[in-house]
Amino acid sequence: MEQRHLGRTGLRVSRIGLGTLTWGRDTGEEAAAEQVKTFWEAGGTLVDTADVYAGGEAEYLLGRLLAGLVPRRDLVIATKAGSVPDPERRFDGSRGHLLAALDASLDRLGTDHVDLWQLHAFDPVTPLEETLQALDLAVSSGRARYAGVAGFCGWQLAKAATWQLAAPGARTRLASTQMEYSLLQRGVEREVLPAALDLGVGLLPSSPLGRGVLTGKYRGGTPADSRGASQSLAALVEPYLDEAAGRIVDAVVTAAQGLAVTPLQVALAWIRDRPGVVAPIVGARTSAQLEAALSVEALSLPEEICRALDDVSAPVHRYPDQDWSTL
Repeated sequence: MEQRHLGRTGLRVSRIGLGTLTWGRDTGEEAAAEQVKTFWEAGGTLVDTADVYAGGEAEYLLGRLLAGLVPRRDLVIATKAGSVPDPERRFDGSRGHLLAALDASLDRLGTDHVDLWQLHAFDPVTPLEETLQALDLAVSSGRARYAGVAGFCGWQLAKAATWQLAAPGARTRLASTQMEYSLLQRGVEREVLPAALDLGVGLLPSSPLGRGVLTGKYRGGTPADSRGASQSLAALVEPYLDEAAGRIVDAVVTAAQGLAVTPLQVALAWIRDRPGVVAPIVGARTSAQLEAALSVEALSLPEEICRALDDVSAPVHRYPDQDWSTL
């Protein structure tokens, strides 16, 4: 699998990442082991997790697999900290919480460092410089090799990345930002992606298949074994089952038929090759689903297909994003 630099850093990662959101909850150890082996054998390196996935079970499960299935040096392990199961405070970006969370993640993963440590969300209560200092301490102590963020809007990303760049050598530059991005959700193109491109921050799209909807499997209803039928994930899928999304899915299916490939391959190839994108994070329920996603490696969409998909999925961007003289 092709490797790409993560932002303006020396870290190289596979251009498809493996997500672990359902590990330890809907995906058991045997299925997870099959996924890791399939991913590794295909040349995949980037495995993304978080301390809150399945209450820490995803990290614990990944750690067990690293101990006996795949050499640690062959994978780029990315995890996150900052989200907390507290209805009164969903995010905790305090230095104390973040560094304690990192230590706990390392313990569950059974490793002395993670390759990429990400702030899971922006904490509006904690001063940003305190939050970012946790990244500097993690890297300077060797517990993390690189740092990134997730869920930051445009101004938050720009502020954080600029703060880190203001003291080169003393602060750790942001390598990446992880945000939802797909043909069904192109909101990052307004401000997040331009900021990331300008500041040299690589984009790691989550839900690149529109929470599974872009595979086309929901066109005739909700399959019983799908996330849309899952009690814990149905609410995530439902927003992408409206008429507008249906038109985009139809266009993807039409393109797939014309190219003699699958809708999944078309949707994933489109997002993988967007400007600023480093590696879409794919979360599969089974090894077969992961193999289907990894098969996109050999596919590059023709320019006319990309333009057609761009047009049918184009979000409405007017003032102040559009040049005022064209309004």
